[in-house]
Amino acid sequence: MPMLPEARMIVGPSGTWALFVLTGYEPREWPVHDFGRLDPVPDVPERVAALTALGYAVRDGAEWKWDATTGPRRRLFAKIPARPLAASVAVPPVGGAA
Repeated sequence: MPMLPEARMIVGPSGTWALFVLTGYEPREWPVHDFGRLDPVPDVPERVAALTALGYAVRDGAEWKWDATTGPRRRLFAKIPARPLAASVAVPPVGGAA
């Protein structure tokens, strides 16, 4: 079982590369970005930009790894550990000197 969230890039049902984020929720709730093409394969900067647009970032030090599904119809996919982007929240100081 992958450590979630995990980003994966596959050739989707549309026949084009898509990036989605496995979040532990139902697959229909996973954030998805379709690159709208098969060739060329989206490069790392494109993948990172798509991941950022979905509200996620690559975990520190992680690199994309290629893998394939098992079974008679093996499908190639790329994966990388991801993390939600944390919005910076400014917290005003409260109270005074005691």
